[in-house]
Amino acid sequence: MSAEPRINDRIRVPEVRLVGPNGEQVGIVSIGDALKLAQEADLDLVEVAATARPPVCKLMDYGKFKYESAMKAREARRNQAYTIIKEIKLRPKIDPHDYETKKGHVVRFLKAGDKVKVTIMFRGREQSRPELGFRLLQRLAEDVTELGFVESQPKQDGRNMIMVIGPHKKKAEAKAEKAAAKARRDEDPAGDGAQVEDQVAAPQE
Repeated sequence: MSAEPRINDRIRVPEVRLVGPNGEQVGIVSIGDALKLAQEADLDLVEVAATARPPVCKLMDYGKFKYESAMKAREARRNQAYTIIKEIKLRPKIDPHDYETKKGHVVRFLKAGDKVKVTIMFRGREQSRPELGFRLLQRLAEDVTELGFVESQPKQDGRNMIMVIGPHKKKAEAKAEKAAAKARRDEDPAGDGAQVEDQVAAPQE
C-alpha cells in the first residue's frame, strides 16, 4: 500500500472534517464543498487522518508540503550521529608501553564520542587467573574516568573478559567541537605558531 495520503479527487467519502490552511477548524462539510473551497483557494485537499470518522482533510499546497518534508528529513539524516563501538584487545600481562598505547586509543575513541569494547584475551594458564584481567579493566576504567564511564561491567565470555566503556560526550557534541576547532585553525593558521615561538623565546629573556 502507498504511504502517500489521498488528495483531491482521490478522496472518495461523502463528507470530511475540514481544516483550513492555517490550522483553523472549518467543520464537517461535504466532499464537494471541500473540493470547491480547495479550488477557490488554489490549494489541494489532503486527507491527513484517514481512519477518523469522518476523515480529516486539510487545505494545503501539497507539492510545497512534500518538498519541505523531504528537505527536513534530509537535514535530520545529515545531522544524525551514529555511535560506533570500537574494540581494543589486551593481554592480562601487557607491558607498560603497550598499555599506554592501547589506553591512548581508548582516549581517542572516547573523545570522538564512540563507545569502546575492551577485551582481555586469556591464554593457557592465564584462564585460571581472571582477577588479572579484572584488575586491568578496573585500572583502565579509572585512567579514562574523565572521558568515559563503565557502561557494561567486566564479564567472562569464554576465554575472554569484556567490558564496555561509554563516552561522557555524545557523538554529535564531539563532531561539533572538532568542527569548531578546525574552523579556529583555518581562521588563524599562524596563531599557534606564534604562541609556540613566544613560549620558546621566553626562557632566553
